[in-house]
Amino acid sequence: MAERVDNGTVANGDGCAVVSGTHKGRSGTVEDWKLSKTGHATITVREASGDRFKTLARNVRKT
Repeated sequence: MAERVDNGTVANGDGCAVVSGTHKGRSGTVEDWKLSKTGHATITVREASGDRFKTLARNVRKT
């Protein structure tokens, strides 16, 4: 089994702000939280405009 790594502190439905990575500075609501085979948590973030993007949960902070 893969070693568990830092998965961030957000869950589905939480508001979040991206603090690092490609989407830094964007914010929205967490959707579709998943744990990958390698132990990394990935999430889909939906912005107020309806746009969506995927990022690692460790790159976001709960708002």
